[in-house]
Amino acid sequence: MIPLLLDTCVVIWLLDGQLPTVARTALAEAAAKGNNVFVSPITAWELGLLVSRGRLRLSMAPLDWFERLLAAPGIALAELSPRLLVHSSFLPGTPPRDPADRIIATTARANGYCIVTRDRQLLDYAAEGHVKALAC
Repeated sequence: MIPLLLDTCVVIWLLDGQLPTVARTALAEAAAKGNNVFVSPITAWELGLLVSRGRLRLSMAPLDWFERLLAAPGIALAELSPRLLVHSSFLPGTPPRDPADRIIATTARANGYCIVTRDRQLLDYAAEGHVKALAC
């Protein structure tokens, strides 16, 4: 099974207990096989931004929530290096315009992850063959 990388929308659904069946099944399969599910550090930034703009409410501070997520069994932090950040500026094909989505796509490409997402731009980029993605 290809390791999974959760897009921010999926992390939010996980937070809300509203995980779509496809994502819930993929996470359960990863857990059953003892495989980590990865979350990008850029997701912490996106969560903070959403909260600061009033577009998302959390029961605790965004950093506390993110750290609690990382403490969950089977959840691991994906690498976010300067090399990866620079590579996100030079993706092939028609990559997403959103910088966070570009970083998530680059993280998936560099590590062989499958992005779990509903984001249309990431799914379109996967349809071009540049990353693997699971639509949910």
